Amino acid sequence: MPKISLNVPVIDLVIILTYLIGIIVIGLVSARKFRKSSQGYFLAGKSLKWPAVGAALFSANISTIHLVGLAASGYNEGLVWGNFEWMATFTLVILGLVFAPFYFETRISTLPEFLEKRYSASSRIILAIMAITAALFIHIGMSIYASAAVFKQFFGIDVLTSIVIISVVTAIYTVLGGLKAVVVTETIQSVFLIFGAVMVTLFALFALPAHGITSLTQFKAAIKPAQLSMLQTHSQAGLNWYAVFLGYPILGIWYWCTDQTIVQRVLGARSKKDAQLGPLFAGLLKLAPPFILVFPGIIGYVLFKDIIGKDANQTLAVLIKELLPTGLKGLVAAGILAALMSTISAAQNSAATLVAVDIVKKIKPEISDEKQVRIGRYSAIIIMLLAMAWSTQGGRYSSIFEAINAIASDLAPPITAVFLWGVFWRRGTKQAALVTLIAGFSMGIAAFILDLPVFGTEKVITQKLGIHFMMQAWWMFVICSLIFVTVSLCTPKPSEENIKDLTWEKPIKVLTQGKIQGIKDPRVLAGGLLLILTILYIIFH
Repeated sequence: MPKISLNVPVIDLVIILTYLIGIIVIGLVSARKFRKSSQGYFLAGKSLKWPAVGAALFSANISTIHLVGLAASGYNEGLVWGNFEWMATFTLVILGLVFAPFYFETRISTLPEFLEKRYSASSRIILAIMAITAALFIHIGMSIYASAAVFKQFFGIDVLTSIVIISVVTAIYTVLGGLKAVVVTETIQSVFLIFGAVMVTLFALFALPAHGITSLTQFKAAIKPAQLSMLQTHSQAGLNWYAVFLGYPILGIWYWCTDQTIVQRVLGARSKKDAQLGPLFAGLLKLAPPFILVFPGIIGYVLFKDIIGKDANQTLAVLIKELLPTGLKGLVAAGILAALMSTISAAQNSAATLVAVDIVKKIKPEISDEKQVRIGRYSAIIIMLLAMAWSTQGGRYSSIFEAINAIASDLAPPITAVFLWGVFWRRGTKQAALVTLIAGFSMGIAAFILDLPVFGTEKVITQKLGIHFMMQAWWMFVICSLIFVTVSLCTPKPSEENIKDLTWEKPIKVLTQGKIQGIKDPRVLAGGLLLILTILYIIFH
């Protein structure tokens, strides 16, 4: 039986349990008419409007890892970790303008399917395997570990029991309901998440005067040097400004533009414009997390550094315990559950899609829709079980948020290289894509083993060679690009017929193709979004 501490108010537990039951019911009811066909199960019948696409993109990304990890990172280093949120806005613009038009117009169901159209079936299978690996190790495994750690602190539930309860609850509506259930519940969960984060931030701000902080000058004097700076030159975490601008786009383009877990929401859009506006709306939402997720960690350093000490992952839990009243604690805990469940459900659904559509369907093209959906459900369960086993290793990392990005830096470079060169360079060949994916995946596995570390205690690449994960991503991308270009020039040029609808004729066509249709044109909105981003960087540099 779960061990629940006696100091947890009954009302908080009632709120959390009500939320869990409610979200399962809503998810299953919303998906009733979409569950029977494979397109309905995996892509919500392509019925999603841009607000739902944008909210689902945001909610699928913001997980317990973000809530716990960004608060901890704010406590340790400060706003510099907010670059992962603001640079996401930049890559979401790339998704909306560069990739979404191809994804929607080619009517694909998965990202590996696009890679098959552009290159070959072999590239599709390799990408599917890499995407399932990412879902297992990053999206699901680390999210489960983060949530288990938080709930052990809050409610005294041991880590293993937390892992089982959370995994089972999320799996119920994801496995049975498909993408429609995931997106409907994600839209609801994003409201809970934002509400919880804002409440923690406001109560933390209101608590400052009681601790003798009544002005910005006093606040700056109480924090660490550069803790309020987004751009740093000597970051202990390896987030120097050049590493951010070189390394993040490699991670960001993989995650936001080519990862099935995220892009599946775009593939379910009802129109091309919805597919483009959804990412831009998500990009607008991503401007807020530095203020409501990272900044509370900085306040936590000012208010409770004596309580938190060196265990930065306690920051969020301490803020909630020390500042929020009964009832509101339950709502915020529901927000934490929302963030966790949305990420796990997103990854489960996309992994199931990859197995059923990109592997099973390729091996047995005649398979029925019913069997395809059934295989997808079984796959989701198996992947969840494997992720639960991996989640027990989360304690090997000093920082949860750093962990997911370090693992991503091993997976992202070859995928980003193949997709970027594929849509912008018509000379790129199928042989080049296959060699780049295999070579890059192999390098990534080696880097993962050296930096886990599996053998010994020293992270060979990060500590011994002094190359932090962001620059690892950049240099691996450079190597993968060299491989792609070299092999492409040594192999036969692809025919125009095969690539004409899958690549941009010229990069500038992204902005010049078609007449601008007023202020609601995606290109105009993207320009406005990038202007806001630039102004924010000028203010918080």
